[in-house]
Amino acid sequence: MKTLELPQTDLTASDVVVGLMRINDMSDEDVRSLYSASRDAGVTMFDHAAIYGGWHGCEARFAEAVTLSPSERSEIVLQTKVGIRQGYFDFSYEHILSSVEESLAALRTDYIDVLLLHRPDALVEPEEVAKAFDELHAAGKVHHFGVSNHTPGQVDLLRRSVNQPLAFNQVQLSITHANVIAQGVAANMGGLDQSVDRDNDILNHSRLNDITLQAWSPFQKGFFDGVFLGDREHYAELNDVLDEVAAAHGVTPTGIAVAWITRHPAHFQVVLGTTNPQRVRDSAAGSDVVLSREEWYRIFTAAGHTVP
Repeated sequence: MKTLELPQTDLTASDVVVGLMRINDMSDEDVRSLYSASRDAGVTMFDHAAIYGGWHGCEARFAEAVTLSPSERSEIVLQTKVGIRQGYFDFSYEHILSSVEESLAALRTDYIDVLLLHRPDALVEPEEVAKAFDELHAAGKVHHFGVSNHTPGQVDLLRRSVNQPLAFNQVQLSITHANVIAQGVAANMGGLDQSVDRDNDILNHSRLNDITLQAWSPFQKGFFDGVFLGDREHYAELNDVLDEVAAAHGVTPTGIAVAWITRHPAHFQVVLGTTNPQRVRDSAAGSDVVLSREEWYRIFTAAGHTVP
């Protein structure tokens, strides 16, 4: 599996990240199997959030099932997120600090490698975020920071006050939910829905500012509408092309869905949401596939996107 030297940090991590939002009801044995399969496949980064599994539920579930020795802890990157509460968002100084303390306790670790602000808080006061980040960083409790689902303007507003680099932005991206990429391909095409800029050009803003984009829901059709892999009712052409390209490269269609994202020169990380060890293995295999331009665009158009 490919690894990335992540800009604005001292981290090197796998370009496939295993997200642990669905482990709350899994047995210890199944969580350990998922973790072991991930590590054996080359995954070094694991993604959590305070809200997953109830309040810090999946963080606690992970730590209960997987005992990390000091050496093993130093070999992986633990990422968690803060800011989503029951029915509202909260980037207040008090909430950021208390949530991180609870994450540290739940994860049974002394530090978090990466902390993301989960979804934009309309009532954010950047100075409060900056104060919280300064204290967490100075105490060694959080080493690196970033955001999730933020527009370039929201990132720049935070950067005006926050002293630490905002090194990550986690955004939804799959072959079929690809507006982050597809809009730019069809820019300036009047009357074409694909040309509408819905995110203020997150992609190029991130590349210009050395912000690593992390793609969540890499197999989802839309916003939690189910996966496109194997959906021949709605995506027959796409699945035919994925099958053909997968056979040519000796991987599965899952691997090609990952390779389509990692082929992009923005050097995305792909955040999996699966609890299936085999899908992790298939995804990791896709990390090593380099699609040709022709293959990449063929998959893009088979998903219904326009190349003018």
